[in-house]
Amino acid sequence: MGVYGQDWASYQTAAPDTSGLAFVFVKVTEGVSYVNPEWVAQRDHAKAAGLVWGGYHYPHMANSVQVEADYFLGQVDWRPGDLIVLDWEGYDTANTAVSRAAQAVYKDAWLKYVKARMPHNPVGLYANVDYWRNVDTTSFYGDFLWIATSGRAAGDPGIQADWLFHQYGGGGTDLDYCRLGSVGELRSWAMSFASGSVPEEGDMLDQDTINSWNSMIWGLKHTCEAVQAQVAAQGAAIETLAGLVSAQHEGVDTAQVVAAVQAAIAAAVVKVDVSVAGGPAAAGPVSC
Repeated sequence: MGVYGQDWASYQTAAPDTSGLAFVFVKVTEGVSYVNPEWVAQRDHAKAAGLVWGGYHYPHMANSVQVEADYFLGQVDWRPGDLIVLDWEGYDTANTAVSRAAQAVYKDAWLKYVKARMPHNPVGLYANVDYWRNVDTTSFYGDFLWIATSGRAAGDPGIQADWLFHQYGGGGTDLDYCRLGSVGELRSWAMSFASGSVPEEGDMLDQDTINSWNSMIWGLKHTCEAVQAQVAAQGAAIETLAGLVSAQHEGVDTAQVVAAVQAAIAAAVVKVDVSVAGGPAAAGPVSC
């Protein structure tokens, strides 16, 4: 189970159709001189539709890592939950003269530099399978990997690396998949970087789990109230016993005292069903 998204550039309109989407990546810059003229409108359109948004940079890897990264980051008023991506591929004339070894060094340096500047946003890597298998030498992708493989089903990119996003199709607009279960789960993951506490994927809670915990807390609350009632009953029983002893002084009837204590406790005992899942308790009622 996962959610679907797209990535947009100037080839798309300022307001593409967002039906059925949970997230969108938008090209912001390329090199140190190009800015996508539609990116602001595309970002605002995506966010207005309730989507998780990410911006990406296409590098000219003969340039300085710092200069390119600063140029990209300076275009955007980054907000908590925004995803930051390096679009790491170099088949164009700006990159073909750069050795693959130098491209691999550029990738690691860019991700580390940008993360140091933007510690409270997720910073990740986009790469196709060719670059991931044949250019990469460290398997380093920052906070998340967005892998591109065409001709494979969404969510089946054909690699063993711990990917989060999969670009699985094109044809005018690139199609993407995220393996998290909902737009809410993806947003929670992205927002967790703002506080510096990033949960593992298996630690993220779905709504059913949250509801179950709320039910458990409700049951424990009422169990505690029952225990408090017991304590009050025991106090009343002790007072009864003390009164009998005080009244008789001598010749206390032990059976009478025991009977009085038992009656006082029985009158105040409260039985409560505690259900963790919100339904009937599996083991029957718990007497407090």
